[in-house]
Amino acid sequence: MGVPPPKAGGEPTRSVGDYDNGGGTSRARRATGERCRARAREPGKIDRTGPGPPGRPPGVPRSFLFEAGGTDSREACVLGGVQRQGSAGSAAIHFRAAGVILLLAHLLLVSWLMLRPLDVVWVTAANLEPLAGIKADLALGPVEAARRIGEGLLLLAPLGVLLPMAGGKLAVSPLASLTRTVAAGALLSLGIELLQTGVPGRVLDVDSLLLNTAGVALAHLAVVPAGRARLRRRHGRTSAAGSSRRQRGAMLRDDASQGATPTIPRVGIAP
Repeated sequence: MGVPPPKAGGEPTRSVGDYDNGGGTSRARRATGERCRARAREPGKIDRTGPGPPGRPPGVPRSFLFEAGGTDSREACVLGGVQRQGSAGSAAIHFRAAGVILLLAHLLLVSWLMLRPLDVVWVTAANLEPLAGIKADLALGPVEAARRIGEGLLLLAPLGVLLPMAGGKLAVSPLASLTRTVAAGALLSLGIELLQTGVPGRVLDVDSLLLNTAGVALAHLAVVPAGRARLRRRHGRTSAAGSSRRQRGAMLRDDASQGATPTIPRVGIAP
């Protein structure tokens, strides 16, 4: 039995043993997939200088190999991760931008409400005794007391949600987040009270400072921990789905990088 010589200018004729009946190809595909996933987890620079994958068909451009996988599968994996991180980062930027815009709008509204001059005949003296103003409000009856105390609580309450929203952090200690938010709300309320001393018809009231700070704390406790937990669960589900899609995509790229299954040429029989 003889094997005809290769044609001039063509590829040499391969024997049956060169293909290992497809078993070696399957093992090579699995190994390539493992290398892709392992390289995607490795830190460092992307190697763009390596040769093409074994069995690269002649005339196939590098861009095809980049899309399909092979030795450049590390590039595909890394850039795919960059795109996913870019998408998540873009959503976080939009979320923070919305929080900053809403925060500024709320502060402008509060400034307009609390720093407008009032045209009144007379004003009360400044209240520097804690809870004295609240006791006076309670003496006016339940309806009037609820209205005045409610106004003090609601004035800066949105800050309890807008400040963490503008920060844009999900993985943060609940106690640390509450402490920072309440401290920022107290400082803003103090600033407003101090500015009111120079506005006609306005006086400083320490009970307003206490009510404003309490409103910020209550709003934060009511909304932020549950909201962050929900966003973390959604992010976890999205990450799991993305990981499954990445694994399927890596397998498809590995299969495509191997090219079509080679066919065994006919072997002539010598007389």
